Amino acid sequence: MGRYTFRLPDIGEGIAEAEIVAWHVKIGDRIEEDDRVADMMTDKATVEMESPVSGVVVEVAGEAGDIIAIGSPLVVIEVEGAGNGVDGASAPKGEPEVASASTSSARAEVVEAAPAPEPEAVLPKPAQAELVEARAPTPATHAKVMASPAVRKRASDLGINLAEVRPAEDGRVRHGDLDAFLSYNAAGGFQPAGSKGKDEQVRVIGLRRRIAENMAASKRQIPHFAYVEEFDVTALEETRAQLNAGRGDRPKLTMLPFLIAAICKLLPKYPMLNAHYDDEAGVVTRYGSVHLGMAAQTPAGLMVPVIRDAQDRNLWQLATEIGRLANAARDGSAKSSELSGSTITVTSLGPMGGVATTPVINRPEVAIIGPNRIVERPMFVKGADGVERIEKRKIMNISMSCDHRVVDGWDAASFAQDLKKLIEAPALILAG
Repeated sequence: MGRYTFRLPDIGEGIAEAEIVAWHVKIGDRIEEDDRVADMMTDKATVEMESPVSGVVVEVAGEAGDIIAIGSPLVVIEVEGAGNGVDGASAPKGEPEVASASTSSARAEVVEAAPAPEPEAVLPKPAQAELVEARAPTPATHAKVMASPAVRKRASDLGINLAEVRPAEDGRVRHGDLDAFLSYNAAGGFQPAGSKGKDEQVRVIGLRRRIAENMAASKRQIPHFAYVEEFDVTALEETRAQLNAGRGDRPKLTMLPFLIAAICKLLPKYPMLNAHYDDEAGVVTRYGSVHLGMAAQTPAGLMVPVIRDAQDRNLWQLATEIGRLANAARDGSAKSSELSGSTITVTSLGPMGGVATTPVINRPEVAIIGPNRIVERPMFVKGADGVERIEKRKIMNISMSCDHRVVDGWDAASFAQDLKKLIEAPALILAG
C-alpha cells in the first residue's frame, strides 16, 4: 500500500489559490477514480475536483471556507502500490479533470500536473482570500451521452437517464451536471413550520462571502450620496401598453427598457456617471460606450449581468437582452464575460421596490440607479387650457447613489431632472 497526494492543480488564468466550498469525501471514505472530491471556488468560477486515483481517503485539507494555494495538498489517498509519496511517481495516465460544481460552477481544465510531494506530507492550514460569483449548468435533453464510469454508476444508482442530462460543456456529462439535473427536477413537498425554530449558525462562505466583502468594501471606500426624484410615468405606461398591444412575437416591454434607453441617451452629456474610479492610481476612466449592469437576484446570490453597448439597442432589443441575461443568471448559464465589465448599474426590485432606496454602488463604478415601485396618486395637472385639475396619475420614484469623489451633487441632480423630462415625455426617448 502507498499514499497518493492529490494537490490542487493549476486551473489556469493566473489563479493562485481557491476556496474549499464543499467536501464530498471524508477521512475513511473509499473513492474511485473520477469520483468527486471537493468543490473549489477561484476568483473566476467554482470548479469540481475529481479524484485521479482509486483508494481510501486518509487526509483532507481544511474545512469548507478555507483557502488553499495552487499546488498544495488537497487530499491524501491510500492506494494500491507505491503511490506518489515515496518515489515521486507521477499521476495516473491522463490529467485530472476539473468539472462544474453542483450548485454554482463554471468549467475549467487542469493546465499542468502538480509537483510530487514529499513523503507523508502534512496538509497546511489554508489562509483566506477573495471570492467571486459562479454559475451552474442548466438541464436539458442531450442525445449522445459521454460520461466516466463513476458518473454512469451514480446516474444508474439515482435512476437518472443520462440522455436527459445536458452537459455544461464538451458534450460530456459530469457529476456537476447530475447535481444540476437533480436540483431542477426534484419535487419537494410542503412541510408546516413548527411552533418554535432552533437557533442556527451558518458560516458565510463562497459566493455569499464574496458579496459581503464587495458590499463592505464599497461602503467603506466610497463616500456615497443619494438623490431621489419623483417621476410621473402615466404617459410612459400608456405608451408601453400601446407598444405591447402590437408587439407580435417580440418580447413584452417592461419599464426597464425605457429607463435604460433614457439613461443611455443622457450619459454622453454626463460622462462622469458612466465611469470607473481607480482608488490606488487616482484615475477616473470615462467610457464612451454604455455597458449597463443589471443587478439580478438569483438562487446563487446577487449577480450583475451586463448589457454590452446598450446605447446601440432599441427598446425591443433591450427587452430581448434583459430577458436573456436574467434567465442566464438565474439558471447559471451566463458566461463570465457576461457578468463583468459594467460601467453603470441599474437595480430594481420591481413591485417590491419600496418608496425610495439607497442602493450600494457596484465598485469600481461611480453611480447606480434604482427605480422604485409605481403607485397611483391624485395630483394637480395643468391642462392645455392652463387650468389645473385633479387627476389620478401613476408615480414612481427613482433613486440614485453616486460616488462623491467623482460625481458632484449638482451633476446628479441635473442628470435626474433631465431623466425626468425624458421619462415623462416618452416620445423623446424614441426620437433619434
